[in-house]
Amino acid sequence: MEKKNIAGMSMKGGKKDNFFFCLLEYFPKKERWFLNSLLQVKEHQEDEDDVIRKWVENFYLKKLVLDFPLTLPPCYDCKLSCPGLNHCPKKNVKTIRTMIDSLIESDKLKKAGNPKRYEQERNKDDEFDFSRDVMKRPTDKHILSRPFKRRLKKGFLPYWNRPLDFWVWTKYYDQQLEVFNNSFDSFGKASLMILSRFNYLKRHFPKDLKLFESNIQLALLELLRAKIITRKEVQGLGDFKAGADFRHKVIKNIEKKLNIFIYNPDLEILETSPRAFDSFILALAGQRIQLGQVERPPAWTFAEKSQFVIPLFSSK
Repeated sequence: MEKKNIAGMSMKGGKKDNFFFCLLEYFPKKERWFLNSLLQVKEHQEDEDDVIRKWVENFYLKKLVLDFPLTLPPCYDCKLSCPGLNHCPKKNVKTIRTMIDSLIESDKLKKAGNPKRYEQERNKDDEFDFSRDVMKRPTDKHILSRPFKRRLKKGFLPYWNRPLDFWVWTKYYDQQLEVFNNSFDSFGKASLMILSRFNYLKRHFPKDLKLFESNIQLALLELLRAKIITRKEVQGLGDFKAGADFRHKVIKNIEKKLNIFIYNPDLEILETSPRAFDSFILALAGQRIQLGQVERPPAWTFAEKSQFVIPLFSSK
């Protein structure tokens, strides 16, 4: 019988960054998930590719979740004589342009139909507090916020953005901006060196290893939405001095509410190493894949290639 296990690996960052594999495994007799392995792989480590291969094989790993793009922007493999951004004939690019135009036009009509009510509703939206109302509607279902409207007017850049980026913006742009002061960007932290390095490493993976893509911040937003962690804890993760304390609080909440056990030596590593913590969050996204509790993007984002997932949580 195939083991119910899954791993996360965070590789975003600079050329010299080390990274961690984090494996979660389900033990039916105990009816509980365990952090079963936390392995650090250092750059230029001797037989690095062999270390990874043996680790995957020893645990009979079939699924691995990563935090950097597994697909490229539409322009990358385009062979057409380019007519320019505004006239790109590629179907998925045209689809996104149409969606953006529709969102902006719909918002314009709402404003023209009842300007006073429009401003009242938008002002009410601007007062949104994620720590209280974590179930805010997706961005594409309500009056456009001022920041999101500015983002839409900048347009979609097929040489930099993937269709996936636009889909994530419509669901999380306002929330991500408010909590993290940034927005989803496939290649914002994915250096050419890391992409090249992974293209080499994956040649040593078993052929049946299935790769998935996820995002740390979106996973944290969903943990926040499920009231498993707090906004203060999420924002404290980036604190240089107190980050380890906040990682401890987040991990203990996850342990308690998502039926996961972590041994003390691994817990200490997760607390002191942001990269190890990120890999743990990706492994947690993998746990939700195993449980069938994820949201997947629509087909026009090339979802079948990126295998992008957003983990969904519900506390016990």
